[in-house]
Amino acid sequence: MTSAKQLLMLFLVLAFAGMASAQILEFGVGGGVSRLTNNTLGTVDTGQTTLKASLMNGWRLNFRMGINPYSHFGYEAGYSYVRTNLDYFGQQEVKAAAHQGTFALLGYLTPEGTRIRPFFAGGAQFSTFPYPGYSVSQGANETKFGINYGTGVKAKVTDKWLIRLDFRQYLSPKPDFGLAPQKPEGWLRMNEISMGVAFYM
Repeated sequence: MTSAKQLLMLFLVLAFAGMASAQILEFGVGGGVSRLTNNTLGTVDTGQTTLKASLMNGWRLNFRMGINPYSHFGYEAGYSYVRTNLDYFGQQEVKAAAHQGTFALLGYLTPEGTRIRPFFAGGAQFSTFPYPGYSVSQGANETKFGINYGTGVKAKVTDKWLIRLDFRQYLSPKPDFGLAPQKPEGWLRMNEISMGVAFYM
């Protein structure tokens, strides 16, 4: 088991260990767009121009599990697959991806049982970046740790199902991949706009 998978399992255990069955559990899936900023991973100066290797915008698929043990607070852990491309110095585009494990504290503006529940979220995350052109199972990966924060809203549509909208930003150091002599600077910002459904009990 890779270190990223071990960390995801730890997040899930921490999120749900010791929680009573009477508390509200949520299991959800969703997807949306991934918009990247500060996304240059390396540069090469040719003497006439500067070429850049950059991760591009893409899409994401989210799986989230949450528990709400308090009236206005809850916990959430999840896994996301983020699909992107690498613009390789303007010469070609190579398929790329990220696998994210997240843990967040959710603060709700309305109490448990309310039909519409706006919330704020914040917590920790890791992102595992396979080398472009490789899959995560091939072992050529870089894992970066960071934070996530954002906002959203949940709306109950039946006594067992809800829909949700999420706006999140994920911050982490950039993967290197050994692309260029000039190493990446700053933190990568991955911005999520997504919609999903969840079953709750």
